[in-house]
Amino acid sequence: MRYSDNTARLMPASFPASEAAFAAAVLDGLSASQKSLPCCYFYDDRGSRLFEEITRLPEYYPTRTELSILTAHAAEIANGDGDDCVLVEFGSGSSRKTEALLAAMPRVAAYVPIDVSGAALREAQARLKIRFPKLNVQPILGDFSAKIKLPPDLRQRRKLGFFPGSTIGNFERREAIALLSAFRQLLSPEIRLIIGVDTVKDPRILLAAYNDSAGVTAAFNLNLLDRINRTFGHTIDRDAFRHEAIYDAARSRIEMHLVSRCEQTVTLFGHCFHFRLGETIHTENSHKYTITGFRQLARIAGWRPRRVWEDDRAMFSVHELAAD
Repeated sequence: MRYSDNTARLMPASFPASEAAFAAAVLDGLSASQKSLPCCYFYDDRGSRLFEEITRLPEYYPTRTELSILTAHAAEIANGDGDDCVLVEFGSGSSRKTEALLAAMPRVAAYVPIDVSGAALREAQARLKIRFPKLNVQPILGDFSAKIKLPPDLRQRRKLGFFPGSTIGNFERREAIALLSAFRQLLSPEIRLIIGVDTVKDPRILLAAYNDSAGVTAAFNLNLLDRINRTFGHTIDRDAFRHEAIYDAARSRIEMHLVSRCEQTVTLFGHCFHFRLGETIHTENSHKYTITGFRQLARIAGWRPRRVWEDDRAMFSVHELAAD
């Protein structure tokens, strides 16, 4: 039996379903042999603000590199999409990268940002209204990896999906294929998908990006523990854990962990979880892909790879996928 099978009786009746799901994920993750917490829970309001700070760090190349690609090639990427096209963004966050595409799509029918952070959606919508006052923005608060329904008036329109930030790298191969397949079904009919993918490169560059000298990524990672405390009134000692990022060359991925600084026991919802000195909670993967490797993955998910754009140093790639 999973720990989360008892979550309903352990949670106060006043807690909403979203918090019950969070509690279930925490209990299941910490009861596994390799303790883990789902990375989707990074992005509460504080986590979203910390991530925006990460994107501005000198070591963190993906955001500025992807933005430079999108800015340089926006007209090609937009591909003349006009009046009937709906731009749907998965995990929109601040929507800052989206502005490059929107500027090249002046007659887009609507922009649908999907994100788990209500604050990020509100801030992005307010900013976009200033720059694009006629833009029809229809935000969706939710997890794009769960079942999402587009607004009824937009479902039959032609769509351009947008999935920037190399977020696809957070998913295991099987999960990534399933997610890309779900995007294809959601966006149909008449669809393209523009997706940002981080590339395989010198591990020293990767490790620096996830172990920044200012400690912002560490704060972002530790905020998962703070979120548990804030949400459920627990008192996990965040100072008893430290952030660590490692590179797994065999899997071409960065792994983020929270490492126990001591032998300790954490009590949550009446369950005790013992940690050895140095034992970790695995919080995130960030897979890196070659161009060929990602195109193969997309084909398995039912997409037809088309154009690819890269920066001069091949640090990042932006792929165009189409559905047959």
